[in-house]
Amino acid sequence: MTCRVVVLVSGSGTLLAALLDAIAAGTVPAQVVCVGADRTGIEGLARAERVGIPTFSHPFVKGADRAAWDAELTRLVAAHNPDLVVSAGFMKLVGDTFLSRFSGRMINTHPALLPAFPGMHGPRDALAAGVKVTGATVFQVDAGVDTGRILAQEAVRVLPDDTIESLHERIKVVERRLLIETVTEFASKLREQTEES
Repeated sequence: MTCRVVVLVSGSGTLLAALLDAIAAGTVPAQVVCVGADRTGIEGLARAERVGIPTFSHPFVKGADRAAWDAELTRLVAAHNPDLVVSAGFMKLVGDTFLSRFSGRMINTHPALLPAFPGMHGPRDALAAGVKVTGATVFQVDAGVDTGRILAQEAVRVLPDDTIESLHERIKVVERRLLIETVTEFASKLREQTEES
C-alpha cells in the first residue's frame, strides 16, 4: 500500500519539490495525491500542477469566520483520503476540526531546534539570542504553536558571519532531508501495518 500524502504550502514549495523529487527517485514509498494552499498564484501550486497533481487554494479572508475556514480546509483535504498531511511552509494554523480529523497524521517542519525559537522567525530569533547552534525540527502538529511531539531534529552550527538568510538557507537543506526521512518512516510503518493486517 502506498502512503497517500496531502501537502499544504504557502509559497515557492521548496520542501514540496524535495519530497516530489525523492518520491520520483523511488526513495519514498508515498504518493502526493493533492497540494493545497492558503494563497493563489504561487509557485508551490504551479509546481504540483506541472506534474499533474490536483491542487486547491483556500485563502483565509481577514475578519472571516476562522472555524468555518478550518472546516472547509478539513473537507478539501479529507476529499483526497490522505494517510498523512504535510505542512510544508504552510503559514496558517489549523483549528480543532482539522486536528480532530487528522490527529497524529499531520506533520510540520520548523527552522530551529524546538522547543527553542518557536513561531515565524526561528533563524532571526536564534541569531538575536547569540546561540552557537540552532537547527531543524520535524514535529507532529497539535493545537499549540510549534509545540507538538518532536519526530526528528538535527543541529546546524551558527557561523560568526551568518545573516538571517545564510543561516536559514543552511537550515532548509537539513529541513528538507529530515522531512523526506520522516515521511519515508511513516510510509514504511503504514506499509508494514497493512501487510500484517
